[in-house]
Amino acid sequence: MNKRTVSIIQELSQPEKCVNIANLAEKFKVSERTVRNDLNTINDILKKNNLDIVRLEKGRQIVREDTFPNILDFIDEKDFYAYKLSKEERKKIASVLLISSPGFITLSDIADYMAVSRATVINDLEEIKSYIKRGNLEVHSHPNKGLRIEGTESDKRIFLVRLFNCNPEMADEDVVRKQIAAQENTREVLNKILQEQEHVHESFLSDSSFQKIGIYLEIMVSRIRQGEYIEVREKKQNSKYAMAHDLMKYIGQYCHMNITEDETQFLSEILTFGRYMKQKGFEKDSVKMQMTVRTFIEAISKELEIDLNRDYDFFENLSNHLDSSLSAVQVDCERNPVIEKVAEENQEIRCAVRKNASVIQQHAGRELTEMELGYITVHVCAAIERKKNKGTVFRVIVACHAGIGTSYLLQEKLKKHFNFQIIDIVSSHEARSLKKGQADFVISTVPLKECGIEHITVSPLLKDEDYIRIGNMVDRQRENITLPLREKKEKTAKELMEKIAPLIYDGVSAGAQELVRQIGLVVTEYFEESAKLDEAVYAPCLYQMLPPSHIRLGVECKDWREAVRESAKELLAKDFIEERYVDAMIRNIEENGPYIVFSKGFALPHEGVGQGTRKLGMSFIRLLRPVEFEAEERDPVEFVCCLSAVDHKTHLKAFFHLVSMLKKDEFKDELRKCRTPEEVTETILRYENMVMEE
Repeated sequence: MNKRTVSIIQELSQPEKCVNIANLAEKFKVSERTVRNDLNTINDILKKNNLDIVRLEKGRQIVREDTFPNILDFIDEKDFYAYKLSKEERKKIASVLLISSPGFITLSDIADYMAVSRATVINDLEEIKSYIKRGNLEVHSHPNKGLRIEGTESDKRIFLVRLFNCNPEMADEDVVRKQIAAQENTREVLNKILQEQEHVHESFLSDSSFQKIGIYLEIMVSRIRQGEYIEVREKKQNSKYAMAHDLMKYIGQYCHMNITEDETQFLSEILTFGRYMKQKGFEKDSVKMQMTVRTFIEAISKELEIDLNRDYDFFENLSNHLDSSLSAVQVDCERNPVIEKVAEENQEIRCAVRKNASVIQQHAGRELTEMELGYITVHVCAAIERKKNKGTVFRVIVACHAGIGTSYLLQEKLKKHFNFQIIDIVSSHEARSLKKGQADFVISTVPLKECGIEHITVSPLLKDEDYIRIGNMVDRQRENITLPLREKKEKTAKELMEKIAPLIYDGVSAGAQELVRQIGLVVTEYFEESAKLDEAVYAPCLYQMLPPSHIRLGVECKDWREAVRESAKELLAKDFIEERYVDAMIRNIEENGPYIVFSKGFALPHEGVGQGTRKLGMSFIRLLRPVEFEAEERDPVEFVCCLSAVDHKTHLKAFFHLVSMLKKDEFKDELRKCRTPEEVTETILRYENMVMEE
């Protein structure tokens, strides 16, 4: 029996506490199947001692008799050494002790700590050495002193982060944290500093990455206090150096320690590999990634015979996820039971993702891991759920344990992704008084002890796995009851701004985007909505980025390089870009190939922000005679549209609409027939309206 099983027994021994399998799986970060196995183990103990066993009722609620707490007479949970450690657990604890020891440590010391014999540690030693070697570290022994680890400090810290995250369900979790992490008060300070700097630098980590960065900071502080500093690092400026610098400045102040430049450099590298929910920065390959995602969505739609090409949320979410998650180096080896469960339950979709992942792998320059394929599978499943749930409007109550800001943020996310009518927002304790019939179901950010309506617990950030679970809830509702089609009566700030923004872009020649933002703030305040409007509301449409003054027809070019230069002329003349941006676009195509020709006969040359962009814009040319871009079946190219992007997001709506329009063969036919730039803009406007109405 391991520590998790004993912890579950303690949970169940509180008679007033409602516990279900989903709660336990989320708490211990394991699958529901693992929890069921633990319950079987507990029932074996109960049977052995002539006590009533636990059973499951509707909603996977765990029911136990009044005599259940008697099981504690047979369990001594406070004594850690009562647990029988597995060999895997012993390897992990021994590794922590070896790395954490400031000098040599003897086999007897390790054996005493784990309450096993010295012979047991000797038998484990070769596997311990191999285990540690996986982290680029070596175990050296001295006849009279014992063992010690040799290797760089950076490798030691990464190994410790991996050690802590790989399998948190093991019995040694508390020992690992005790050895490598900071004290509770220091942990709170570090988390507050990290949260503050997320806001300062507008780089918001996912929950998983926030936890890993937090653990690294704890390890860093503990190691520095032991006098162990990061070795000399090559000085490299990267997108997260400023954030690392500010983090280190405040950590040094509040934790009373000297921080070296090498420590800052290494933290910036760690931050670069984090996954971000949203971030201000712009990666050079973001537009290329967005094109890659569009190609992948087309392929997966064809494979599954489900049209997901019009799902802007799917396109945006998957683009952002891959932009922040794909890197040449994997910092962690973390498993995610929820992701694994979704992939396991959707094998057909998982196989389709694996079959069509080559386009993403080509962009990344490496094979995707099973976990990465799992995350993509979740995004596809979430898109399918959204498509299924567009018909019936469900009445939903949101229960939230946090402040009004969190509840409204969750409300906006739910309304964005589901056809829900949010009829009320209540606190978790208010949810106890809800009666059947007041709503179709309740969505809560905390487990509800008493509630008369079927409910589901989700993260306040509404992760992709939450979309799947909500979708499953909706499916169950459809099976159990016949819901009337309900009209969604409430008006929102987003709906109003979607009507106002085009009028502003059409009527204001300069500063339209900032004006839209200012009006958006006033509108959200008027509607008493605390959540910020999505960036897509502020973003211009394609026809607004391509007014007649940005369009030229009948342009003569001898090759693709000249076509790229001609397509950029208007942006260059109007100070949207610098001269070096044009050279960078050509160099990009020379180095990465003609991926910019993403539709037959249509090219979208571009480069990154740091290459000379000044303002968001597009300019379009129609060639007198098509030219070859060496794009095989997509040659020759007759339309070239130059893009000047200022971040990874503001151009997304226009780009998404352009891709959708190019799927219609008649759109290109009409572009060929246009006689003036004004007719081109009118044609784009007409087809863009068609796309938005689909």
